[in-house]
Parts: sequence; C-alpha cells; structure tokens
Amino acid sequence: MAPNINGIGLGVADMATSLTFYRRLGLDLPAEADHEPHAEVELPGGIRLMFDTEALLASIDPNFAPGATKTGPSLAFLCADPAEVDAVHADLMAAGYRSYQEPWDAEWGQRYAVVHDPDGYTVDLFAWFKN
Repeated sequence: MAPNINGIGLGVADMATSLTFYRRLGLDLPAEADHEPHAEVELPGGIRLMFDTEALLASIDPNFAPGATKTGPSLAFLCADPAEVDAVHADLMAAGYRSYQEPWDAEWGQRYAVVHDPDGYTVDLFAWFKN
C-alpha cells in the first residue's frame, strides 16, 4: 500500500480567532475547540483539516519558531502501519530528500516522521499504533 494523503495542518497563533474564521467559511468546528491546542474537522472526501497552536507546535518541535518554521500548511500522509512510516522515510532519504524529524513514537499513539519537500514544505508521515 502506498501512503495516502489524510490531513492538512495549519499552525495558528490563536485557536479561537482561526476557528471563528473557518466557521464563517462553513466548517463545523465545535465551540469547545476554541480552547484546545489541537482541533480538526473532516472535509468532504475524508481529508482532515487540522489546526495546532504555535504553543503546541513549539512543545513537540524544539526547532519551531513562529513565522520562521511555518512556510505553509503541512501535508499529512497516512501509512498502513508504523513500519511503513520508517520505510517511506528511508526511501525518501535514499532519494536525496531532507528529513526534518526522524521517525519516532509520538505520545498521541502514532509512529511519526517529518520531511521537507523540495520547496521546504513540511510533509508528515504517520501511522496509528494498532491496539
């Protein structure tokens, strides 16, 4: 199985302000999400639009600096399993692309890795751990 795009992530300075804007565009985001560090909504076709506060991004990425790291939205690709995260990451590195974060087991239950595309955009590779 090849990875499938599953989400688009946006770093936001203020969650409530950003979600208010996207609600005006018709996205169904619950009011309680205004006070969370992460929020997401499933778009038609099953792709998730995800919002993470800059504070959350800084807590999981020691190199994150508001405005400096953010070159655009990140694309999140769902892999079949944790081993595929490692294999896809290794394949991209062998092809000469740049890793931003080597694969790791994230506390939220996913195997995760981050690479940069040729233009510097962030591409996340992830798989849920099977229970």
